[in-house]
Amino acid sequence: MSPQHPEKVGYGHVIESYVTRMYGGLPRYLVLNSGRYLSPRWWHTTRFTRHLINDAAAINDEELEALLGYEWRSRLTAAWLIGVDRRDQFRTRIGDLLLASEVCYSGAAYCFALARLGTPADAEILTAYLDRYFPRPDLDYDQPAALGALLRLDAHLGTHHADRFTEPDGPWHEWVAGTGHSSLTPAELRHWTDLHCDFANAWTAAPAAGCA
Repeated sequence: MSPQHPEKVGYGHVIESYVTRMYGGLPRYLVLNSGRYLSPRWWHTTRFTRHLINDAAAINDEELEALLGYEWRSRLTAAWLIGVDRRDQFRTRIGDLLLASEVCYSGAAYCFALARLGTPADAEILTAYLDRYFPRPDLDYDQPAALGALLRLDAHLGTHHADRFTEPDGPWHEWVAGTGHSSLTPAELRHWTDLHCDFANAWTAAPAAGCA
């Protein structure tokens, strides 16, 4: 499906309301993508986070769909709002977008959302993504973010989906060698997912399994 501006479906307000709202001179989508909110030196974290939590609770499903149907900035923001509020009705939609990998930057946000939803179904989506994209060293997409999210879910669900990807000379190592990707280790990838999930947990209600 071709990207469609939200105004064409009657939701033109969602870009300004949820995607490009400014914090310290930066639009929300850029703060989310850069991880600026994790820095203790960023003075706008409290305001940014309170607005993010409130918007995640307030946005309706139709508005989220309008964002998911547009470009990467909108999709990234929508995935974060879905993850923060744990809108599990969007699991399949997020999974489809992750597997399709149509646009840049948003994939890591999809992985965050799946980690926040935190169920075996989310682990299966991440596993399917890695099965599809680890054999493709020509595609340097969101394999690191997906592996980090899967490792997080394995730890909290007591599963071992990621084991076959991270074994010596396994798919992860082959992909890194094939891409020439100067990547973090699997443990460091999981830690990066932990940082995002723990950030969300610290500002929301009691966590579910995926981001405990």
